[in-house]
Amino acid sequence: MDCPGCGFQRSFFAMLSGDIKLSLQLYPAMLPIVFIMVFTAVHIRYKLSFGAAVIKFAYIFTAIIILTSYIIKIINHKIFC
Repeated sequence: MDCPGCGFQRSFFAMLSGDIKLSLQLYPAMLPIVFIMVFTAVHIRYKLSFGAAVIKFAYIFTAIIILTSYIIKIINHKIFC
C-alpha cells in the first residue's frame, strides 16, 4: 500500500540528475520541500523579517500538495478497493 511519502527518494534522485519533470511526476511536493529547506537556512542566517510567515505558508502549501497527490493516487489506483 502506498503512503503519502512514496516516491520521495526517487524524486530526489531524479532532481539531482537534472530531470525536474520526472521529479515532479514522481513526487509533486519535492520542489516545495527543497524551497522550504533552502529558505529556512537563509532565514536563520540573515534573520529575515518576513521569513516566519513565508515558511508557514510554504508548509501549508506543501501539505496541501502532499494530501492532494495522495488522494489522487488513492482514486487512480483504487488502493482501498
